[in-house]
Amino acid sequence: MSQFDKHDLSGFVGKHLVYTYDNGWNYEIYVKNASTLDYRIHSGLVGNRWVKDQKAYIVRVASEVYKISWTEPTGTDVSLIVNLADNVFHGTIFFPRWVMNNPEKTVCFQNEHLAQMESYRDAGPTYPTEVIDEFATITFVRDCGENNESVIDCAASELPADFPANLR
Repeated sequence: MSQFDKHDLSGFVGKHLVYTYDNGWNYEIYVKNASTLDYRIHSGLVGNRWVKDQKAYIVRVASEVYKISWTEPTGTDVSLIVNLADNVFHGTIFFPRWVMNNPEKTVCFQNEHLAQMESYRDAGPTYPTEVIDEFATITFVRDCGENNESVIDCAASELPADFPANLR
């Protein structure tokens, strides 16, 4: 029997995190509620892409460890492990071939282009899938409360140069 309530997400919902993968890619995520997240990509293959209201499966797997998984309209599958106790992150991203071939097609505010993302996905190609499996270091964490629409509300390119230091 576990020493924690695996259904209690109260220590995670409302968290805003910035993290950098070992490959140098910089991402940001806001756990909006128990089934929704917003995220912004600062650098990497699809840097400057941002998304609001992504439906996700969010579970607690240890006292301060959470797992988030989702499928994007692009066909990209994502699974993240967030270890708040050790500021360690692990992400596995399954990019369909069309995203690897033309990543620039996804660099936008996705919510305004859902039908277009789905049409790119349906046109493919899907395979061979590219798997990115990386550890990351959490560089910033703050609590923003649940369903705060102001946490991620613009592209990374529109943020101040001192982000996220200006948030403290």
